Amino acid sequence: MPWKRSSASSTFLLFCLVAALGAPRSAMADYAYVTNQSSSDLSIIDLERMTEVRRISVPGMPAGVAVSEALQAVFTVSPDSKTLRRFGLVSDLPEIERQLDGGPIGVAVDETRRRVFVSDWYNARVWVLTADDLMLTATLETGSAPAGLAISPDGRWLATADRDSDQVSIFNAETLVLAHRITVGERPFGVTFAPDGRIFSADVGSNTVTAIDPESGVILGKAKTRERPYGLAFAEGRGFVTNQYDDTVSVFDATTYAPVAVIDVGGYPEGIDTTADGLKVAVANWDTNTLSVIDARTLKVVGEVATGDGPRAFGLFLAASVQKE
Repeated sequence: MPWKRSSASSTFLLFCLVAALGAPRSAMADYAYVTNQSSSDLSIIDLERMTEVRRISVPGMPAGVAVSEALQAVFTVSPDSKTLRRFGLVSDLPEIERQLDGGPIGVAVDETRRRVFVSDWYNARVWVLTADDLMLTATLETGSAPAGLAISPDGRWLATADRDSDQVSIFNAETLVLAHRITVGERPFGVTFAPDGRIFSADVGSNTVTAIDPESGVILGKAKTRERPYGLAFAEGRGFVTNQYDDTVSVFDATTYAPVAVIDVGGYPEGIDTTADGLKVAVANWDTNTLSVIDARTLKVVGEVATGDGPRAFGLFLAASVQKE
């Protein structure tokens, strides 16, 4: 199981944040829900104020996370206790939790069909559960050591990064039928869909990013990264990749795959996601216990916020939440 630096790999009460801080603010703000594996908790960070507003206990060393505004829920995966949890964005208790016998790590939400997918690192499969009550409904066969999961923007495709098989599996998200298995770079760990629907894998063993057309299963191109790429995000027509062993984010042109820039962030960056307006990219830095925020246009780090110990934020961890004044 890919924990710690050598890898490439519970009560939840979200009060009215403005009232808690005691000052006026705009009606819309982005929040980051960062899983801290070493301290077994969840940092809730207000990205407008650039401050942690709450830290919640999540037992079992959580790694995977998926925020769903449509379902008003945050899903976390704790590999150490083999537990999937669903927290309500505004409720005072976890709605439900489910033990999964295997090696759960990654999580993704199919909002249209109200389903949750969780990768099983040890058993080359993906669990399919109902989002409302976390009841297991099916399992999907993948390659060896599936880690990252992603749902396409149009809801048509589910992609898994099968690390030890050097491949990406692509499923029809409606029927759950396997559509393609595509050989990519070495040891893909993170997988993400670009806004236009292309799949991108972060290949930690070959220091590459591979672009795939999910419809045809054809590889469209590759981009070079620095050492040990982990996660990907997209903004302003560019791809952003965290490089674990380089303490940087590689930026490439999402059309040509040509390198654009390398941005210094905190130590051992892992999870990465884009704000709702597409103007900022947030990066969880495992070694320095921080969240870096990058301006997607200027490619400069514009802020840094302290988190818990060992932030991973493996998945989609940002949400634009409407709060009253």
